[in-house]
Amino acid sequence: MFYEPKDGHGLPHNPFNAIVAPRPIAWISTRGTMGDNLSPYSFFNAVAYTPPQVIFSSTGVKPDRDDTKDSVAQLRESGVFCVNLVTSALKDQMNASCANFAAGIDEFEACGIEKAACETIDCPRVAQAPASLECRVVQVIKLLGESAFLVHGEVTGIHINDACLKDGRYLPEDRLSRLGYFDYAAVSDLFEMQRPD
Repeated sequence: MFYEPKDGHGLPHNPFNAIVAPRPIAWISTRGTMGDNLSPYSFFNAVAYTPPQVIFSSTGVKPDRDDTKDSVAQLRESGVFCVNLVTSALKDQMNASCANFAAGIDEFEACGIEKAACETIDCPRVAQAPASLECRVVQVIKLLGESAFLVHGEVTGIHINDACLKDGRYLPEDRLSRLGYFDYAAVSDLFEMQRPD
């Protein structure tokens, strides 16, 4: 099969998201004039070590947020956001938080998710996350397509759950990832490969 996206794929579901997978999930928390917000995004990754930097993208729009969704609207106001990583133990709460809540509804409270304070930014984080990355917005880039934005952030603080540190390495029990469609995977089968000289 070959298709050009501009012409459509002819399949019951768009295969693009499933082809580029697995993708880590950024559970983005923000604070704005309407309160706290928490929502998962699967277009996410780390892009640099020094200084540490991440990107995530938001596609689509909510009718009560003009040209975007709550997360991007709030980080535009505050200039900060927090990326909370997800394990399978948090999958149900993460999934609940992606419901289409009205702007101003606090997903932490609505979904029973424990909130903790960040250290370097004025933003909440998920207390039970295996790791959380406090970020300052570097830039918000308009992408092709309607209401699509790429958020580039510099990591200014890192929280690691002590239970996820083993022999000085970050090793959570698993890492929840998005595979496309409604499919997820808990990645726990690890192996090492040394780079050639």
